[in-house]
Amino acid sequence: MSVSIVVPLCNERENVARLWEQLSGTLRPLGRPYELLFVDDGSTDGTVAELELLAQRDPDHVRLLVFRRNYGQTAAMHAGIQAASGEVIVTMDGDLQNDPRDIRMLLEKIDEGYDLVHGWRRKRQDRFWNRRLPSVIANRLISKVTRFPIHDLGCSLKAIRREIAQEIELYGEMHRFIPILAHQRGARCLEVEVNHHSRQFGRTKYGISRTTRVILDLLTVKYLLDYYASPMKLFGRFGLASLATAMLSGAATLLMKAVYQVDLTGNPLLLMTVFSAVVSLQFFSLGLLGEVCARIYFNSPTRQNYALRARVNFEGPRVRQRAA
Repeated sequence: MSVSIVVPLCNERENVARLWEQLSGTLRPLGRPYELLFVDDGSTDGTVAELELLAQRDPDHVRLLVFRRNYGQTAAMHAGIQAASGEVIVTMDGDLQNDPRDIRMLLEKIDEGYDLVHGWRRKRQDRFWNRRLPSVIANRLISKVTRFPIHDLGCSLKAIRREIAQEIELYGEMHRFIPILAHQRGARCLEVEVNHHSRQFGRTKYGISRTTRVILDLLTVKYLLDYYASPMKLFGRFGLASLATAMLSGAATLLMKAVYQVDLTGNPLLLMTVFSAVVSLQFFSLGLLGEVCARIYFNSPTRQNYALRARVNFEGPRVRQRAA
């Protein structure tokens, strides 16, 4: 099968040429048609110039997408996936911490029948307190909440069949949830141990501050997994609970007035009745609005959440055509 390697980059000038050499040295012996699809995410350090040199040096394999500004790794990965033409898409970081030699193993697992193979950096070469420890905690929390067994959701090294990868909607910082989103669509997923190297050049773009964003994205993923197609199932439950509370407190208020002659104006249960009834109405309204938005989404064309400045080496024959 033909292969597309998607690599998002942001200020990785020192790593570009080395990464191209390692990828070329790994992919050529495999005997598979391949393309290297680099996506520059608003670099300001000369990364684009290095990528343009590679595109001139290896026009048969190197493709280049250049963003007008920095949109984030998720947008860069989404753009690369949508532009890929290989039957299998391999995603990886551009900082040389992922090992291109692991690509052979990922492709072999795809050949065995899996739809997505994602890496597990069991011997991760990063700082413990601000990288490894938050990652371990986040992975355990995500695995428990989503009921998807995984050790390393943050590993960018993945191989996925193109038809599945291009069906997944990526926005915000959802790229790390690709295995979960693919599993939701029925993909057969497998986690394998991969190599990991310490960063030699440049600076990491992530720190402990991303923990908050991961937690918020986890809430979004949980909602997408369980209530994406029918939001009323979520908001309706809250609405019914609030309505039941309003009915119970209202009945108790009337009973206290009828039996014990309790003054309604000073009864807190009356306030609870009114409050619960209003909250119930709001939850039902949110559910209806969510249903309308879901219907609009499912009937609307796909929209891009990024803007391209340039496309390089996309005019010639692509890897699927060469494979044929």
